[in-house]
Amino acid sequence: MDLGLKGRIAVLVGASKGIGKGIARSLAAEGVQLFLLSRNREELAATCIEISEEFGVDATPITADVSSAESVRDAALAVKAVAGTIHILVTSVGTAIRRQDRTITWGDSDWRADIDVKLTGIMRVIREFEGLISADGTGRIINITGASGLMTWMPALNYGMNNAAVIHATGYLAADLADRGITVNTVVPGIIGTEWREVWAGGMASGLLQEKDAWLGDFCGGKGILARRWGKVEEIGDAVTFLASDRAAYINGAKLVVDGGLTANVR
Repeated sequence: MDLGLKGRIAVLVGASKGIGKGIARSLAAEGVQLFLLSRNREELAATCIEISEEFGVDATPITADVSSAESVRDAALAVKAVAGTIHILVTSVGTAIRRQDRTITWGDSDWRADIDVKLTGIMRVIREFEGLISADGTGRIINITGASGLMTWMPALNYGMNNAAVIHATGYLAADLADRGITVNTVVPGIIGTEWREVWAGGMASGLLQEKDAWLGDFCGGKGILARRWGKVEEIGDAVTFLASDRAAYINGAKLVVDGGLTANVR
């Protein structure tokens, strides 16, 4: 589908793999020029080469660490020096669940470490890049959060608080930036089959002498996912790409849940 995005410019944070890479590929398929940010220089460079060769768009790697205000500021200056104005800012930022024990027992440093990457990291990104976003009605900020921000997901207390806080910030920023014609929305994924999850599922199924798809259907069904499978990174990418387009111009401050029915039927 041609969403009219060809030639627009996007900055995507957390783009070297997983959901972020899936989003980058979906935007590139629509002809969007990309600046991709991540901490991992080698993975990021490989992703940019892959996308440029497959889709014929510019994909520029910029190494950045969202836990560092200086690093994010330098990344914004690098984009400004090349592009001046951008149209789309996507934040796909986060960490794996740090520990499996009761989060309430953690020390302050472990609490802060998670919050500094997800919540504060996204706020740093928006602070440094929002001045570059076009105010002609094409400006979009799209935050990637997670279903744990809408439900209780044991044992992910920090994980859920981070996502809930970013969902709240999304609504606030939608109101804050409305006068500039910039929309701010969040895509809320459920359980998504990222690279590491696919490997994990294969190992779990093999250990039980089951076919991976059969094991995965039982696993997802047991979690309450109505689709009885987990999502594909491309499905999150397609949702983001739609929100980035002019067809979504009247969607602002929204939570677009893409979870196969998890939060409607959680167990």
